[in-house]
Amino acid sequence: MEKKEKFSLKDHLFHREKIIYLASLIYKNYPEFKSQDFIWEVMQDLEKLELKERIIFITEMLEKYLPKDYKATVEILKKSVPEKPDLTKSDDDFWDFIFAPYGFFVAKNRCNEKYLQYSLESLAYFTQFFSSEWPVRKFFNTFPEETFEFFLQHVKNPNYHIRRWVSEGSRPSLPWWEKIHFDYKKTQVLLDELFYDQTRYVTRSVANHLNDIAKKDSEFVYKILEKWKKSQKQNKEEMDFIIKHSLRNLIKSWEKKALEFIWFWNHPEILFSNKWVSSEIKIWEYLEFQAEIFSKKPQNILLDYVIFFKTQKWFSKKVFKWIQKEFWQNETIIFSKKHLFREMSTRKLYNWTHKLQIQVNGIIYSEQEFILV
Repeated sequence: MEKKEKFSLKDHLFHREKIIYLASLIYKNYPEFKSQDFIWEVMQDLEKLELKERIIFITEMLEKYLPKDYKATVEILKKSVPEKPDLTKSDDDFWDFIFAPYGFFVAKNRCNEKYLQYSLESLAYFTQFFSSEWPVRKFFNTFPEETFEFFLQHVKNPNYHIRRWVSEGSRPSLPWWEKIHFDYKKTQVLLDELFYDQTRYVTRSVANHLNDIAKKDSEFVYKILEKWKKSQKQNKEEMDFIIKHSLRNLIKSWEKKALEFIWFWNHPEILFSNKWVSSEIKIWEYLEFQAEIFSKKPQNILLDYVIFFKTQKWFSKKVFKWIQKEFWQNETIIFSKKHLFREMSTRKLYNWTHKLQIQVNGIIYSEQEFILV
C-alpha cells in the first residue's frame, strides 16, 4: 500500500491562506492595519511552531500591529469576525481556529479587576466564532467567584455556543490547557441547567465535564446522573448518551459500578469464538478480525478490543470501543472489525510484535500477537 503523508493538525488549521484571510478581515474594519507586514512577519516563524505556540504567536502579532488601547483593539476584533453562527442549527463545532487568538488577546491583556466585566463579555462574544474555553480559564483562576457568577448569568443564553462555553470553560481539566482551581461540586448548578439542552454540542460538553470529575470523584458523578435520569427532563436517547459519555473512562477501566449503571454486567452468559484474519501487517494497512457471540439469555453485551502498542520503552495499552448490543436468548451475531495502523502525531509506531485482546463486558475472551512491519 502506498505510504500516505502524516496528517498535521497545526498545518491544517494555521497556514498562509488562513493568515491572509485573518488579515483581510481586520484590514476591512481597520484600514490603518499594515496587513502585508503582518502577514510577512507571522509567516517568518509560523511553520516552526507547534499548534498552541501558533495561537500565542498570532496573539502577540495582533498585539503588535493593532492599537495600544485595549478596548479599541477588542472592538476592532469584534467587527472583524464573519456573520454570527446560525442559531437555528442544533449542533456545530468550534467554528474556525484562526479566531482563537482573539480570546487569547483578551486573557493576555486585561484579566484584571478594572476590565473584568468587559473582558468576560468579550470572551462570550468571541466564543461564538471559536470557543473561548481556553482563555477563560485564566479568569477562573484569577477571579473565580466573579467568573462563576458570569457563567450563572449565561447558562440559559439563547446562543448554544455560549451555553456550551459555560460547561466547557468550567471543566476541571480541559485538554491542552491549564486546570482550573475551583470547587468542582459548585459547578453542578451550571450542569443541572445544561444537561437537558436540546443541542448535542452542549450535552457532549456536559458529559465531558462529568468525565473529568469522575476521574477523582466517581460517586459524586453517579449521584448527579441518577438525579438527572429520574428528573426525565432530557429524552431517554440523549440521557443514555450523556451517561455513557460521562462514564466512558470508568467503563473502559471496567469499573463494576459504571458497567452496572449502564446495564452491562461483568459476567455475560455467552459462547465466544473468533477468527484472526491478519497476523502480520504494515503501516497504513488494516488489522482485520472477527468475533462470534452466542447469547444463552437476553442480556446486554459490551464488546471492545484492546491493542498493546510498542513504545520506545515498553508497551502502551489502548482500549477501543467496538459495539454495544442487546442480545436475545439463543441469538448469534458475527462482528467484523478493521483497525487502520496509520502514522499519527500523538503515537509513534514501531516495527515490533504487538498484541490484540477482545473483551466482552470487561472479560478477555481472546488474545493474539501480530507483527507490525
